[in-house]
Amino acid sequence: MARKKNVETKYFVGPLEDEKAEYRLGKWIHTVEDDSDEETEEEAFYDGDGTPEQDVTSVTKTYTFEGYYDDDDEAMRFIADLEFETGEDRKIWFKQERSGGDVLEGPATVTEIAVTGGEAQEYEAFECSISWDRKPEITPGDGDNGGGGVEG
Repeated sequence: MARKKNVETKYFVGPLEDEKAEYRLGKWIHTVEDDSDEETEEEAFYDGDGTPEQDVTSVTKTYTFEGYYDDDDEAMRFIADLEFETGEDRKIWFKQERSGGDVLEGPATVTEIAVTGGEAQEYEAFECSISWDRKPEITPGDGDNGGGGVEG
């Protein structure tokens, strides 16, 4: 299986009510981190040897984006317009196209938006985190691209 570069995974955002993510979040983005959170429980049972078993009870899949802000970029402008919103107004439609062809999409929440800041000589910063609000819909790819994809 061939290794693939992270750049082959693509990210898109759009209005929640459209259920379509049409703005590609990629221009001037230099880092995408998987900051997902898993809740687990451990419990031992009498039919085992007393060793606790671990169960994953929930998963919050979160991606953190870092780069330089460009007001002319539609995806960044879309995210920036949410900066002072709260509650339901921070909800978007989020799509990830993995390098193996799988497409994951669904409702998500944007947090930790930053569209400025840093040292005087630097370009304006862009940062945000996007978390799916539930397990995303997964459309399998054709499988000819090696499968897998970017996990962070």
